[in-house]
Amino acid sequence: MHVNHDADAVAASEIAFDDFLRVDIRIGTIVEAEPFPEARKPAFKLKIDFGPAIGVKKSSAQIFDRYAIEDLPGRQVAAVVNFPPRQIGKFMSEVLTLGFADAEGAVILFAPDRKVPNGSRLF
Repeated sequence: MHVNHDADAVAASEIAFDDFLRVDIRIGTIVEAEPFPEARKPAFKLKIDFGPAIGVKKSSAQIFDRYAIEDLPGRQVAAVVNFPPRQIGKFMSEVLTLGFADAEGAVILFAPDRKVPNGSRLF
């Protein structure tokens, strides 16, 4: 799925600004997190509230290494909300929760440093 996690990798090929605008990245608040033992790689099932226009969406996130499940509810995260749903085992992931690889390759969630309204769009 990911092209390259290496921080020293060259930039991806150039795209038009209109292509970037088609990717709808929003902020939501995790309202529920549960284990996902059926996943091939350790993951959590998340329910994320993106506000009244988008609602609550489900996501699978491979953040098991750096986050305790009980610390996730109430945390704001960024996600792509306009990809088609993706079947992950028996779970349908509706949004792609965004993160960056740390020095050991574990996923660190991408989030604002201050609380913003759920549904706020990246620009």
